[in-house]
Amino acid sequence: MAAMTTPSCPCGLPEPYEKCCGRFHAGAAAAPTAEALMRSRYSAFVRLDAGYLLRTWHPGTRPRRLDLDPGTRWTGLEILDTTAGSAFHSTGTVTFRASYRGGSLHERSRFERVDGAWVYVDGEFPAP
Repeated sequence: MAAMTTPSCPCGLPEPYEKCCGRFHAGAAAAPTAEALMRSRYSAFVRLDAGYLLRTWHPGTRPRRLDLDPGTRWTGLEILDTTAGSAFHSTGTVTFRASYRGGSLHERSRFERVDGAWVYVDGEFPAP
């Protein structure tokens, strides 16, 4: 009898989705760091969870709605750099490369705490 394997989380960490980003998506926990929020937001893009993306977007920069393209096939996340963003900070940045079939997105995202929870503020696209 073959053992069942649980796939690792889309964010690239080895934990199963339910124990990694899934608990944030379900509202059972809040991302403890800016990087954890970044990873959970990437997983939300992979899973087409627009509700989570909007909930974790800064109220001052959040769009009214978010239309995700179900044809986009995200293939991996690489964290390139982080500054601040820990439990001891109120702001932080995460620079990452998110790959999808046909290309990649390179962004330096800014995060802040709002009412104690990390949220995505905005991002810039560094020159190659």
